[in-house]
Amino acid sequence: MQAVVVRHPGGPEVLETVAVLKPTVKTGWTLIQVKGRGINHSEIFTRQGESPSVKFPRILGIEAVGIIADTTDEQRLPVGQTVVTFMGEMGRAYDGGYAEYVLVPNGQIFPVTTRLSWAELAAVPETYYTAYGALLGLRLAAGQQLLIRGGTSGVGVAASKLAHAMANVTVSATTRDVTKTSQLAAVGVDKIIQEEGNQLATAVKFDRILDLIGPATVPDSLQRLNPGGIVSSTGQLGGQWTLPEFEPISEIPNDCYLTSFYSGDVDGQRLQDLLQVITAHEIDVRPVKTYLLSEMQAAHAYLEGQHSFGKVVVLS
Repeated sequence: MQAVVVRHPGGPEVLETVAVLKPTVKTGWTLIQVKGRGINHSEIFTRQGESPSVKFPRILGIEAVGIIADTTDEQRLPVGQTVVTFMGEMGRAYDGGYAEYVLVPNGQIFPVTTRLSWAELAAVPETYYTAYGALLGLRLAAGQQLLIRGGTSGVGVAASKLAHAMANVTVSATTRDVTKTSQLAAVGVDKIIQEEGNQLATAVKFDRILDLIGPATVPDSLQRLNPGGIVSSTGQLGGQWTLPEFEPISEIPNDCYLTSFYSGDVDGQRLQDLLQVITAHEIDVRPVKTYLLSEMQAAHAYLEGQHSFGKVVVLS
């Protein structure tokens, strides 16, 4: 089969498309014929050598959509079944979705029913599931003011689209690049706010904040809440992983809350509920860019470039 292999850390040029042996099933694992996969910032970090637990060579890819090609669970995962898989250390502890076939533990494979195309479905797993879970955790209600920090990212775009379907809220989103204002408006953002040096160029406060930049901006986000407000730190686009010397009593305002959402705990019913929300509200989940497996270098180069916007998908 064709696969994209990384032999050592580096730029997009280390993504080599080569022929490798197709995996064979083993007890408790099932083989998926991959039809598409979304590309994620975490995979860029891994490719750059910023994931210490990942050993090279490795086939990256923390998500994939496709059909069952060979199975060890004929009842739940019959051959031909449409499935989604993501997280669970795929593409990190074992080879991932940057290949024509991927071998995955049965418990990490989720059968789905959907009318979405492969390109549309490939845009959903990690990105829309993360946005959906985080928005559920924010407990949106009609009339609230929602801010999305990191609004031009794949999860940010997904959250903008989902938020209006989930509640009658006003959606604001941040960007460091004001030339992306029209793109943000097109995906449902009501107000655009410029982000400068991890600070908001506004004094306005919000009821709910989905912070995709992460620890680099969470302390500032907490100070931007109205009473009863919630910050969900559900991303690390700022390149900072922890909150050093964070003192909760002084840094979380009274009657405000800090939470998060971890997409690694995948719930199959929540995933199917998400697909139903997308269908019922006719949410446009088409990726902003689509590439072929042999074009993985170009996909990575686009996503880490300053002009990227939304979700990038690579089809087999």
